[in-house]
Amino acid sequence: MSGSLGGRPPGAGPLADPRLARGMAAQMGLRKTALAEGFRPIGWKVGFGSAAGLAKLGIAAPLVGFLLERAVVASGGTVSLAGFAMPVAEPEIAVEIGTDLPGGGDEAAAAAAIAALGPAFELADFAPLDDPEAILSGNIFQRHVVFGPRQPRPGGATDGLVSTVRRNGAPIPAPADVTANTGRLPMIVRHVADTLAALGETLRAGDVIIAGSITAPLMLTAEDRLLEHALDPLGEVSVRFG
Repeated sequence: MSGSLGGRPPGAGPLADPRLARGMAAQMGLRKTALAEGFRPIGWKVGFGSAAGLAKLGIAAPLVGFLLERAVVASGGTVSLAGFAMPVAEPEIAVEIGTDLPGGGDEAAAAAAIAALGPAFELADFAPLDDPEAILSGNIFQRHVVFGPRQPRPGGATDGLVSTVRRNGAPIPAPADVTANTGRLPMIVRHVADTLAALGETLRAGDVIIAGSITAPLMLTAEDRLLEHALDPLGEVSVRFG
């Protein structure tokens, strides 16, 4: 995704594509219903932000979804994959927002809004779709999110961060640059803020964004028992399956 957000045509907003506008409208309907039922919002997610994901869907920037507190699994907790059609795990960076960020700013303003970073896993129930409207309408397959500790990281700098992912104790290849598959974190934050602004929402202090998979997504099987993600020197997160 690196550089893709900057490639948006002049004057084209994040929802200029009618498929994205319709999909996000449907997704916000889901979120509104969940909030009305008393579920607490905790932030946002991006998906399909790798070069391959953007090309697959014919989009210029990642898709944006929402996160609710009910989806959170404590680090080290156990998740049952019963009922998942195609369970997928993604080791990610969690980005905590320190100040409200309206739409329409620049990357420097987005960087200034980042307060802390930490490791995370997202668990999704994937479906082989290539229609961004349908994917957005279902909140990008989101099922659970697992957070590790977050440490102050003003500006969202990722220099010196090393991601180590283990699946059932065996290492999974991860790029040396933890944003190689996602793009720079301030770019992602800016895109989320602009997308929310187009929907009449605001990225708020305290929101957490999970910024996309550091590695290729991990398709889970019945043999999987443990995933671990260390984002040195910030901390570790893990999730078990049973």
